[in-house]
Amino acid sequence: MNKEKLLIIASFFSIYFIWGSTYLLNKMAVAEIPPLLLAAVRFGIAGILILLIAKLLKKDLVITKKQLLNSTIAGFLFLVYGNGVFVWALKYVDSGFAALLASTQPLFVLFLLRLIDGKRLQRKSIIGVCLGIVGMYLLVSQKSITTSDGMVLGIFMIFSCVLSWSYGSVFVSKADVPKNFFVSTGYQMTMASILLIFWSQIFKEDYTVLSQISPKVQFSVLALILFGSIVAFTSFNYLLKVVSPEKVSTSAYVNPVIALFLGWYFLNEELTTQSIVASCVLLTGVYFITSRKRIAKPKVTTKPQKI
Repeated sequence: MNKEKLLIIASFFSIYFIWGSTYLLNKMAVAEIPPLLLAAVRFGIAGILILLIAKLLKKDLVITKKQLLNSTIAGFLFLVYGNGVFVWALKYVDSGFAALLASTQPLFVLFLLRLIDGKRLQRKSIIGVCLGIVGMYLLVSQKSITTSDGMVLGIFMIFSCVLSWSYGSVFVSKADVPKNFFVSTGYQMTMASILLIFWSQIFKEDYTVLSQISPKVQFSVLALILFGSIVAFTSFNYLLKVVSPEKVSTSAYVNPVIALFLGWYFLNEELTTQSIVASCVLLTGVYFITSRKRIAKPKVTTKPQKI
């Protein structure tokens, strides 16, 4: 097995298992650290480290005003709203359940491409959308969920985060951002951190808790920075360069399975029969969407997603 194949396998492991574990890590961390502050610390440190590594690798860090603006917009869509608010919602929603809701991203992207680019839906996509809607209904219609304090608000906010992330994917595919995915990721994280600090101040989050966090949460934050932000995001962008986007998008239905198991095992999160059935229906829908064939015409060129 050559070096490139080993790197591809390692990268898939990263986006499958590391991203699947970030729901658990965020759930643990947000119990002691305000969500916007948590995201600001995570992406600020990760962004600076990525840019330093890029400098050591002699990558060009020069960025135009347009690229900086687009990186800031992408950072907001992906990391400020898409991740920061998502982490806030974990205060009210189980980590595994939240991961299942996040797996609807391919469905949202499909709708956005239909609205923005006028791309017609293929038969597999239509089946996937129908299954996705049924799965979402089964998931969020459970009485035990709708009666929980803050659960409905948390679910609504998570769906809005998925929409933000999905639109970010469409935006970045067309936007002028740094060509090197490592540099692009570093700028997006750094700009997102600045925005997160601003909003954290607006919402008057308590910064003094950083001096009081437990060793368990310290480990969670460190793992989120090193593995969730640097290793997994870099692996994700690398895979988009060397394999098809459809294969990379399979993480959408592997992450929730990992998150469900970890949430059940480490946090004793409840797994109802209806949730299991809903997850099977929902993830089958995601599979149909991500496994659809590419349409050869009309010719459309899209850049890989960079986050």
